[in-house]
Amino acid sequence: MNPPQKTETAMRWSKVAFVGAVSASIVLAACGSDTALDATSTTGAPSSDVEVTTTTISEVDGDAAEPSETTTATSSSEASETEGETEGETAETTADSTVEANGEEGAYTGSYTLDDAEFGTQVTVTVEGDSRTIVANALPDHETGQFPNAGNPNTISEQDVTYQYTTNPVFTGDATEARTTGVAVNGVKFEPGTAETVTCDNVTYRVEALQDVYNLGLDFNNAHVQPTGEYHYHGASELLADAYATEDDLVHVGFAADGFLMYYSKSGAYASGYELSSDLREGSNCVGSGPLGGDTVEVEGTTPDGVFTSDWVWSEANGDLDACNGIEIDGTYAYVVTDEFPYISRCLNGEVAGGRAGGPPPGA
Repeated sequence: MNPPQKTETAMRWSKVAFVGAVSASIVLAACGSDTALDATSTTGAPSSDVEVTTTTISEVDGDAAEPSETTTATSSSEASETEGETEGETAETTADSTVEANGEEGAYTGSYTLDDAEFGTQVTVTVEGDSRTIVANALPDHETGQFPNAGNPNTISEQDVTYQYTTNPVFTGDATEARTTGVAVNGVKFEPGTAETVTCDNVTYRVEALQDVYNLGLDFNNAHVQPTGEYHYHGASELLADAYATEDDLVHVGFAADGFLMYYSKSGAYASGYELSSDLREGSNCVGSGPLGGDTVEVEGTTPDGVFTSDWVWSEANGDLDACNGIEIDGTYAYVVTDEFPYISRCLNGEVAGGRAGGPPPGA
């Protein structure tokens, strides 16, 4: 195809094509549960056929809360020593925060450190050769909602996490299941899937974080807290995007686990390729997982409305982005965080060490 010009960003883009429609329940294996996600079920127009009441969750993302899933043995002190030696280093200081970045490579693509006194954020990113090492305390550098809250009983606390990603990613086009698909520039992880499920006799449905039936206690950043105290994003955060915005439409907001960069489009220039399925759901004797209170849920014959991950299906005919919410921009593949499902990539199209990213897929 001959892609049109994106006039606002003066960028030529081309959609990365996949053959046939891809079911969200296949490439979007939800992250961080010990229950296998069935690759069947889904359907179309919104409805209220699921006979459940809004439920307050007593525990959120319990088995998805493993800090340092993609960790290495690199220590924070080692990363800090290396970063400070980078030639062309510049520093920007305000009353509340200090940012030291490699001016030659770009503020957040080379080595940099963040030290925000107001929010307590501490991040050291060291780029050496083909490796990017991110050491962080996982505290966001922006305001958050109140935690604990009615849907999330956990309190935000400082972590000690290290991620190591390649700086020379290789595109394969083979969608790799991922739990933690990446980490934001501020050191807070992107983990869009949940641990909450509705399990029937022959199928398990993964509950989406961004839906209107179950209260998972998300704040205005589309984020909440795991039992370990780790704050993490399930969707686009306006405050995160604002913090790193420039005059360009695309805001560099993070690093994917396969090494490609993650962006947010201020104008919404890149449309998701997902839509609600038109197939009615199937399933009998369905019960919510522990955090959902063990409630019986009527699923058989109901219409997909976005409550479950498998309510969504991807097609090449829809939108601009591929099944992993990626696209080629100026000759380089990248992921786009969107305001529509899947919000944050649920899979990775780049080469991932060990064949998976961010820990085991559901059921492992």
